[in-house]
Amino acid sequence: MESFDVSNRRLPKWNRAKICCFAAVVTLLAAGCGSEPATPVPVAVNQEDLTLLPQATTFATVPDAAKDSGAPATGKVVHPKDEIVVYQSVGGKAIARLPSIQVGSPTWVPVLSEQDDWAEILLPARPNAAVGWVHLNPAVVETAQNDYTIKVDRAAFSLELDRAGKPVGNWTVGTGKPEFPTPAGRAFLLASIEETVNKYSPIVLPLSAHSESHETFGGGPGTVGIHTWPNDSYVGKANSDGCIRVPQAALDELVKVPLGAIVTIV
Repeated sequence: MESFDVSNRRLPKWNRAKICCFAAVVTLLAAGCGSEPATPVPVAVNQEDLTLLPQATTFATVPDAAKDSGAPATGKVVHPKDEIVVYQSVGGKAIARLPSIQVGSPTWVPVLSEQDDWAEILLPARPNAAVGWVHLNPAVVETAQNDYTIKVDRAAFSLELDRAGKPVGNWTVGTGKPEFPTPAGRAFLLASIEETVNKYSPIVLPLSAHSESHETFGGGPGTVGIHTWPNDSYVGKANSDGCIRVPQAALDELVKVPLGAIVTIV
């Protein structure tokens, strides 16, 4: 296309108006085509408002959280180096605080999806399958890859551990009674607790999921866990209060799995 200067040409007023409008449109189109939309920044939260937000832990409820859509997880996990704000959506309102420690273990949560420098994460609080968004500021957030996945099939009484899509082990397990069922859905390994009170398991692995039948249990918030049992009365049976009972061989492998690994219960 040839270029020419119309600034000094003597044209009728209506032609000048048309040319000016055309130039303005071209400028706007060029600006729109040549620039990326700005990434939404986190909504600022002052200290007073921050303290009013629920803490996203197994002991709390985040009423404004969205529900897990079921989209394939990315395999990435996130650890807040310090307490960070959880948002309802990218650039949306603040709904919770995610601490760096959960029940004595470092907080690692799975990433379900990403948008620019934002990550959608599963939350460890009620309701089950609650999700939120966090801003991936490298100064306050650490990320890693977690290739482990756990699948619990309640009908088959099986637990399968995979790494990068390859099976590591498969065991027959016990699940919740019909009146206290192990909740279905997607959760994650929340913590690893060396048991000092109960004698049924040397280590308990709490999940982010909670019983839908028990608001509290044993003085706790009804957190579902994976643990062993003193005898084999659980094998292939639904006789727990919602937890997943596994053989010692399974627990020996599961304690090696990094926190934040996805646990799918069907």
